[in-house]
Amino acid sequence: MTKRLLPLVVASCLAVSFLAPSAVSACEACFGAADAAATKGMNNAIFFLLGVIGLVQVGFVTLFWDFHRRSRALTERKEKFRIVQGGLR
Repeated sequence: MTKRLLPLVVASCLAVSFLAPSAVSACEACFGAADAAATKGMNNAIFFLLGVIGLVQVGFVTLFWDFHRRSRALTERKEKFRIVQGGLR
């Protein structure tokens, strides 16, 4: 049944594209109008989302840097309380 239906679907798509070419043409942003409002809006949205991703990455780096700093400080503090080497731990 699908073999009979495929030529009908292809023919109808071709007919629509020839009879109504504006229905299948690209919008201003996709076609490349650099000064269109939709293109500027999409560019602003992309830059905003890249900024959010960058901010989250900076947060992760800061978090792990803080973990490293605290671990070093804890190790140094632990070493200060060692009175006798080889004694009770």
